Amino acid sequence: MSKKEIQKIRNIGITAHIDSGKTTLTERVLYYTGKTHKVGEVHDGNATMDWMEQEQERGITITSAATTCYWKDAEINIIDTPGHVDFTVEVERSLRILDGAVVVFCAVGGVQPQSETVWRQANKYNVPRICFVNKMDRVGADFEKVVDMIKDRLDANPLIINFPMGSEENFLGIVDLISGKEIHFTGDKGENIQEKEISDQYKDKYNTLRDQLIESVAEADDKYIEKYLEEGTLTEAEIKECLRRLTIENKCIPICCGSAFKNKGVQTLLNYIVEYLPSPADIVSTPAILSGSEEKIELRSIEDEVFSGLAFKVQTDPFVGKLTYTRIYSGKIQSGSYVTNVNKNLKERIGRIVVMHSNSKTEKKVASAGDIVGIIGLKKTTTGDTLSEMGQSFLLENIEFPESVIFVAIEPKTKSDQDKLSAALLKLTEEDPTFHFKTDEETSETIISGMGELHLEIITDRLKREFSVEANIGKPQVAYKEAISGSVKAEGKFIRQTGGRGQFGHVVIEVEPMERGKGFLFENKIVGGAIPKEFIPSVEKGVLNTLATGILAGYPIVDIKVTLVFGSFHPVDSSDIAFQIAASYALKEAFKKAGGSILEPLMKVEAEVPEPNMGDVIGDLNSRRGKIENIEPRSSTQAISALVPLSEMFGYSTNLRSLTQGRGVYTMEFFRYSECPKLVYEKLISENN
Repeated sequence: MSKKEIQKIRNIGITAHIDSGKTTLTERVLYYTGKTHKVGEVHDGNATMDWMEQEQERGITITSAATTCYWKDAEINIIDTPGHVDFTVEVERSLRILDGAVVVFCAVGGVQPQSETVWRQANKYNVPRICFVNKMDRVGADFEKVVDMIKDRLDANPLIINFPMGSEENFLGIVDLISGKEIHFTGDKGENIQEKEISDQYKDKYNTLRDQLIESVAEADDKYIEKYLEEGTLTEAEIKECLRRLTIENKCIPICCGSAFKNKGVQTLLNYIVEYLPSPADIVSTPAILSGSEEKIELRSIEDEVFSGLAFKVQTDPFVGKLTYTRIYSGKIQSGSYVTNVNKNLKERIGRIVVMHSNSKTEKKVASAGDIVGIIGLKKTTTGDTLSEMGQSFLLENIEFPESVIFVAIEPKTKSDQDKLSAALLKLTEEDPTFHFKTDEETSETIISGMGELHLEIITDRLKREFSVEANIGKPQVAYKEAISGSVKAEGKFIRQTGGRGQFGHVVIEVEPMERGKGFLFENKIVGGAIPKEFIPSVEKGVLNTLATGILAGYPIVDIKVTLVFGSFHPVDSSDIAFQIAASYALKEAFKKAGGSILEPLMKVEAEVPEPNMGDVIGDLNSRRGKIENIEPRSSTQAISALVPLSEMFGYSTNLRSLTQGRGVYTMEFFRYSECPKLVYEKLISENN
């Protein structure tokens, strides 16, 4: 693929808070670009991109779906992502490999909790964005308010490039600040676009906003600021050139509006995607590091470079087996060729290459830099693995995933289900890095963990439908953690004399708490051979085993630093297992001396409720140990933000419906781990000992 062809590619994601209209917008994009000939609707359960049965039944997006369409000679690869926080992994891995994104905001709700999460994820990967303020036809729609919220809450630099003509039921179309035209969308599905001169009622607003836009883009370029100061304006081509560069450099966020459901503003958004979001050629090079070292290299986004690609999603397909979604950053691959999985240091064969349209596939022989494709035939590759040309050993930046906060016990109903359960769970963990399972050593139960109740509900539903596994599910449990309360020095000795060779291990450690979220750090400060080098890993292993099983109540220990400072050994009796046990004894002694705490997941909750029910909802949140953070009026409702322990949120949806006569809705996402109160601590200790 030549550089000219790469410049025509746009790899974009459509992201937003749940129920902002992402999938509806994607359906309109597919219709207007000719990819589909019928508009699918989420509420009818026939949206093209929501292909899973669970998505169609619930009317929400669960898994990110990819498709390719064409607009004005440009190839647009689109990934439609979920809005529900339980499936945030889909957004995370999509944004990692995309060149640009369209962030959708509801014109009534504005910046909502998951909007902030998505924005942070896009910031992390430095993804250029365009904002689309959707649902301008809804009661309570307020374009200016949403723009202000984007500026204040997301610390962004929004630049308005079109504004609405009217709102709610009087939403007629948009005024484009760059072309200087009113744009009306007519026909049964808004397929006819009419450009008109700006009417008198919008001229003052147009002049004010256009001046602000030109001034903002001119300030970023010495060449244009001089012209602007002399002539007071810039040409349409000059505005577009500046705006494109500023958007790609993440110095501004173009903001536009419309109503996807009412078929208004989507074609202009497509124009903006082609004009302002980057092509793979605009991302001049991709950083990588040589495996086993910290040496950095740059891979150019061209076909003539060595091949590099990142596997960002694995999916189990009932017809072809394992399907690996891959972003190609440089070089090219073809069907039947071999590549290196750098992370696992093994050879993989490219069986077939397919272009995805939701859950349907079209084969292609060759894929080049800039392409997003599905690869069939990779056996051992998992999410986040780097694929490279044979003989190469560089690693692309991996993908970070949040940890699970909720778990349940799962039990197969029959012996045949038991045989199938492990295989099914293994396939699901390959697909979803935030889903895990393990066997409890004490009870022999299989424990599955995930991001929330809905996440695990979907998993168990998929077990039944896709893998024909019938299972009983236990009550959801909270993923508590343990932490040490202070710094202390502790000693552990393990001495055992039997008839033959004995066991001897002796360690002295210093233990100290670390900042929340920092995990575990082991440091060896042994000097003079007090403990032989071959036993140092044994000490660390003993510490790690104890951290995994916990000390206070059986929960994993986190955010702790252990420093090995002294010890002794016996030339005959010392062994690997003796030092493991001694290290475990020392860590338990440290907890006994310093004391420990139990950490519980704290959730960020936002409830949107009618004003008359606000007092009852606040009282209920307070009774759940919630801390009210903010109350904000939104049209005819009040948005209540609070921090609430996850353990207190089970069954909340039923309670909220009862308090608000079914009119209240809420969202919840993980915020951080926090020390639980004394009463909760004592209850957990008594339950687990």
